Formats: sequence, C-alpha cells, structure tokens
Amino acid sequence: MMKKPETSKDAADKLVKNIRRKTRQTYSVEEKIRIILAGLRGEESISVLCRREGIAESLYYRWSKEFLEAGKRRLSGDTARQATSPEVKDLRSEALALKEFVADLTMENRLLKKVSQGLGRPRNEISGI
Repeated sequence: MMKKPETSKDAADKLVKNIRRKTRQTYSVEEKIRIILAGLRGEESISVLCRREGIAESLYYRWSKEFLEAGKRRLSGDTARQATSPEVKDLRSEALALKEFVADLTMENRLLKKVSQGLGRPRNEISGI
C-alpha cells in the first residue's frame, strides 16, 4: 500500500496539534477543588464557569465526579490512599535492596551449613581416602 504524500494542510494541522499538546495547561489539585466548589455553589452556570476557567464542561464534570467519589469513599471509612509515583519508586528500590540482602544471607547460610557438615565427618571421607 502506498502512503499518500502529506499536504501542507496536514502538516499545519500536525504542527498546531503538537503546539497545543505542549502548551496544554495543567491544574493543581487546589485549583481543581476551587473550580469544583465554585460549580457546586451554583452562583453561576457550569458553562459560564468553564468558559471563564478555560476548561471543557466534560472536564469539569469528570473532576466533579472524581471529587465526589473520593469524598464518598472517605466518609464510608475507606482511608486507604493511592501511592504517589515517588513513593512507589522508593518502595520498589527498598524491596530490591531487601531481596538482595536476603539472597546474600541465604548464600552465607548454605555455605556455613556445608562447612559445618564437612567438619563432622571422619577425615578419610572428606579427603576421599
């Protein structure tokens, strides 16, 4: 199958898409909560709030759903939280270090057992005489 050549419009669309992706705004947790609470207060419509904040209504409703679900879980007694990425990396490296330590101790233990078993045998069995 032959690939059709890229037109200047396709190239321009791709360039605009990459620029939008790289300049996409990220919102902190505090900003998300502020926006959600403003929407829950009902002082203005959700569409006006979203337009003012520069977000899509679907994004607002997704944040709102996640916010309310988290509150529901917390109120029902579920206090477990998801680990953050740095925590996971730290725990994985600690687990790896502990596994290596256990492996070293196991090897030393086996070596000591072999040596101690060799000391209890008569001398001619050890040398093969």
